[in-house]
Amino acid sequence: MKTDIQWANAGQASEPSLRYNVTPLTPALRVDPQFEADVLEGLDDDPKHIPSIWLYDRLGSEWFEEITAVAEYYPTRTETRLLAGLAGELEGESGAVRSLIEIGSGSSRKTRLLLAAMPELARYVPVDISADFLHDAVAGLARDFPQVRMQPVVADFTAPFALPAEAAADPAGNLGFFPGSTIGNFTPDAAVALMSQLGRTLGPRSRLLIGVDTTQDPALLIPAYDDAAGVTAEFNLNLLDRINRELGGDFDRRDFRHLARHDPRQGRVEMHLVSQRAHEVHVRGRAFAFAEGETIHTENCYKYTPSQFLHMAHAAHWRCERSWQDGGRTGFTVYLLRREA
Repeated sequence: MKTDIQWANAGQASEPSLRYNVTPLTPALRVDPQFEADVLEGLDDDPKHIPSIWLYDRLGSEWFEEITAVAEYYPTRTETRLLAGLAGELEGESGAVRSLIEIGSGSSRKTRLLLAAMPELARYVPVDISADFLHDAVAGLARDFPQVRMQPVVADFTAPFALPAEAAADPAGNLGFFPGSTIGNFTPDAAVALMSQLGRTLGPRSRLLIGVDTTQDPALLIPAYDDAAGVTAEFNLNLLDRINRELGGDFDRRDFRHLARHDPRQGRVEMHLVSQRAHEVHVRGRAFAFAEGETIHTENCYKYTPSQFLHMAHAAHWRCERSWQDGGRTGFTVYLLRREA
C-alpha cells in the first residue's frame, strides 16, 4: 500500500521545499468488490446483516468522530483519560519501541498522547480502511511530529495486511495500538482469530496496547449507542446512503430507523436499521424485500469482562503485562499485552 516517494506538503505549492516525512497512499478502489459481495450476501440472508466495517467510509468515519464527542458516549472520554495517565509510564520504555502500529486508526486523536510520550519512536503506521480519512489524519500528525516517519496503510485490518519493511524486520520493536474497544465488534471466536492474526502481523515479542469496554449497565449503554442528538442514527443510516452511492442502490433512508438494543445474554449492544414498512429495494439490479419491522443488523459491540478478555488473549497467544482500569461505572480497561510466540 506504500511507495518510496515522499509525500509533499499538500495544498502549499508556494513552499515546494517543505516536505513531511510521510509515505504516500496508494489510491483506493472506488468500489471495493468485497463491499459489494458482503452487501448482496447480507441482504439476501435471513436475518439480514452487513459487516460493521462497511460503516466506515469517509462520511461514516466523520460521523463516528462526531459520536465520540456526544455527551452520552463514555468510551472515548474514559479511554482517553486512561491513556493520558499511562502514556508517561510507557515513556521509559519508548526507546525499545521503534514502530507504533495503530489498528483502525480513524482520526488518530488518541495517538497523539503516545507520540508525545515516545520521543525515540522511528515510525507511525496507521492502518485504516478509509483512505481519504487516513490521508487527512496523517497530514496533521506529520506537521506536529516531523521527527516520526508516517507510513499509512490502507487496509481492512480484519484480513492479513503487510507492515512496512522496517517494522516487519524488527518485530520486537513493534507496539500495536488497538483503541476504542473495537475488539468488541467481534464475536469471541472472531476476536481470538483477529488477535491471533494481529500477533502474526506484528511479529514475535511484539506488544499490543488494547482498549476493552466491560460495561453492562443498560442505563449507560443504550444512550451511548442511541444519543439524543441522533448522531449515531446518522452514522448507521449513512450505510444505506453508501450502498446507493457506490452500488447503485435505491434505499430511501426515510423507510428505516436506527435501533440500539442490549442483549444481556450475549453481553453486547446491537445496532440495527429497522424497516418502517413493507417494501422492496434494489441493489446492483437485484431486488430485496423488507417486511415491516424487519432489520438489517449492522454492528455488535461486545462488552467483555476482564476474565473473558484475558481468556481470549491467552487463546490468541498474548499474555498480559499490565492493565489500567477505570475506577468508575464503566470498568473500561486498557491492557498491555506481549506476544508469546
